[in-house]
This record gives sequence, C-alpha cells and structure tokens, in this order.
Amino acid sequence: QVQLVESGGGLVQPGGSLRLSCAASGSIFRINAMGWYRQVPGRERELVARVSNGGSTNYADFVKGRFTISRDNAKNTVYLQMDSLKPEDTAVYYCYLVRGYPYNDDYWGQGTQVTVSS
Repeated sequence: QVQLVESGGGLVQPGGSLRLSCAASGSIFRINAMGWYRQVPGRERELVARVSNGGSTNYADFVKGRFTISRDNAKNTVYLQMDSLKPEDTAVYYCYLVRGYPYNDDYWGQGTQVTVSS
C-alpha cells in the first residue's frame, strides 16, 4: 500500500502563487510516475501535470508556462508550483502515483482545495 499526503492548498488572489506538496510513504517501489489532477464539481477529473521516474514532465495546455512540477526522489515528494493563478484554476487538486510491474496500480491523495478569488 501507498499513502499520499497533500498540503499547500488555500485561498489566493488572481495572479498569486501557491505551492502544493505531496509526500508518498509505504510501499513506494517501482514508481513510474507521480503527478497532479484537478476536479471541479460537475466535471471530470483532468490531468494538470505529471513527472516520470526518469524526470520527464508533461503539462496540460491550460497550465503551460504557469505551473511547474518537480520531484524530490530522496523525500518521495512531488511539488506543484502554481504561478499566475486564475479564477478558473479553482478546483480540488489530487496527487497521484503510478507503480509499474509487478504492481501495476495507482494511488490517489485525499485532495486539497485551491481557490483563486479576489
């Protein structure tokens, strides 16, 4: 089993910044990737950013140039630096982790609320 603990959400004004953290613990073997999704009520969960075990990153078009994902392998922690936040970034942000062979499973954090409002 893997546990993911998120932190860093909150209320911020448009144009502001927040940094989300997600610490993984437990059976953290054969990690393929970690990343962040977000969800607003009535809509499907959508990918924000991911980082592979090799360090390659992918971003959703709507956050490119504003958000940066990074990973500290020594701490088993992934970060999401969010800059130039917009009201439409308001959502619950979920950390996730994918394990490869032989586990082939994935885990999710409990979610952290990000609200961008003046």
